[in-house]
Amino acid sequence: MDSTEELKLIRLLLDRLERVSADSYWAHRASGIRGGLIRHIEESEKGAPAGQGNNEQLISSAFEILTRAAKEKR
Repeated sequence: MDSTEELKLIRLLLDRLERVSADSYWAHRASGIRGGLIRHIEESEKGAPAGQGNNEQLISSAFEILTRAAKEKR
């Protein structure tokens, strides 16, 4: 995935993670993942090299939290 596509995906995930209900068990974890993703975007905008492995882990964790929060909501 190129960096432009990755940044689009991260912004989409940030938007979705922000919508996790504060009453949800997953809200606190979503907040932590959002912080990591925001730091990644800020570093990318500064031109700093970022660790690809960590980015993939953050993205994977974001999808996992969103999936579990959606199941909890049902």
